Amino acid sequence: MNRLFNNIYEGRRVLITGHTGFKGSWLSIFLMELGAYVIGYGLNPCTDKDNFLVSNLKDRMIDVRGDIRDDKGLMEVFERFSPEIVFHLAAQPLVRKSYEIPKETYEVNVMGTLNVLECIRKTDSVRAGIIVTTDKCYENREQIWGYREDDPLGGYDPYSSSKACVELLTASYRSSFMNPKDFSCHGKALATARAGNVIGGGDWSKDRIIPDCIRALMEGRPIKIRNPMAIRPFQHVLEALYGYLLLASKMCEEGISYSGPWNFGPDFNSVVTVERIVNIIIEKWGNGGYICLNDEKAPHESQLLMLDCTKAKTCLNWNPVLNIDEAADLTVEWYKGLIQRADIYKLCCSQIKRYCEKIEGKGEGHV
Repeated sequence: MNRLFNNIYEGRRVLITGHTGFKGSWLSIFLMELGAYVIGYGLNPCTDKDNFLVSNLKDRMIDVRGDIRDDKGLMEVFERFSPEIVFHLAAQPLVRKSYEIPKETYEVNVMGTLNVLECIRKTDSVRAGIIVTTDKCYENREQIWGYREDDPLGGYDPYSSSKACVELLTASYRSSFMNPKDFSCHGKALATARAGNVIGGGDWSKDRIIPDCIRALMEGRPIKIRNPMAIRPFQHVLEALYGYLLLASKMCEEGISYSGPWNFGPDFNSVVTVERIVNIIIEKWGNGGYICLNDEKAPHESQLLMLDCTKAKTCLNWNPVLNIDEAADLTVEWYKGLIQRADIYKLCCSQIKRYCEKIEGKGEGHV
C-alpha cells in the first residue's frame, strides 16, 4: 500500500484528534497499516461497540484522552510527541444534536479548532495540517449541481454553520500565519477537507441513517425514515480517508501547491435518496423493512446536497472507486462481522487492503 503515497507515512509521527470516533478510528488503522507512528487525542468512545474499542486500538497506538477545548492539555500532546502531520477530526458531528446543544456545538467545533490551529502554529515539527469539515459548510441553495470549493459558505443549522465558521477560521490562520507565499519561512501547509455523507462499519451515531438501519435490523424492528426523498452524497469512509491521506502526502512534498480547501465526494451515481440507501442496506442484510415518519415539528434538514470534486480529481488524481452497492457491501460486512465475533481489526485491515488494491488496479492516486 505504501507505494500509493511514495512511502511517505512510514515512521512518520501523525496526530489524529477524534481518533476514538468513527472516521478517526478508521484513519488510525489506515495509518498504522502504512507504517505511521500514530498518536490520538480524543474523548472516550460513545458505546462499547465503537470501532475503536472492538478493534482494540488503545493497545496499538498512542491513546490520549482529552477534550479539544482543553488548550493546555492539547498543547502538551503536541509538545510531547512533536507530530509532523495533523488530522483534525474531533467535533460535535451531528446536525440534529446541534439544535439541542448549539452553544456546545460552536464551542467544540470552532473554539476546539482554534486550539488545534494554535498548536499547529506553535509546533515547529508540523509540516501538514488537515482540518476536516463537511459538505454542509456551503450555503445550501438546494441546487442540482455540485458545490465547488470557492462557492459561498453558510449553514442553516448550528452544526453546518459551525463548520462554515471553521472554514473561515482556518482560511484566516492560513493567510496570517501559514501563508503559502511564505512557505520557505514557516514550512507548514494547511488545508481543509470537505466530504459527503460517509458510511461504513463502526458508526453508531444517533440520527444517522446507516446506524439507525443497523440498530433496527439487529433488533428485528422496522427502520424509521424521517426524510425518504432527501438526496445525499453517500460514500464509504475509506473514499474520504484516502483523499485526506493523498492530500497530506502531497502537502508534505509540495506544501505551497496543496494548501486550501478540498472537496471529496462520491460520483453522481452514489448521490441517492435516503429511501434508496435504506433499501440497499436491507437487501445486503437479507431481511427487514421500513416505515416513513411524518413529523411536521422536526428540525430543518436539507433535501439536496452535492459536491463538485473536479479540483481533487484534477490536481490529486483522486477518484472514487466504490459504487453505492460496494460501499454498502463493506458496511454490512463489518456489522455482520461484529455479530459473528470476527476479529474486527483484521476485518478493517482486510477492507483497507481490498480498497487499496482497487485503487492500484485503476492506476489512481500514485504520488
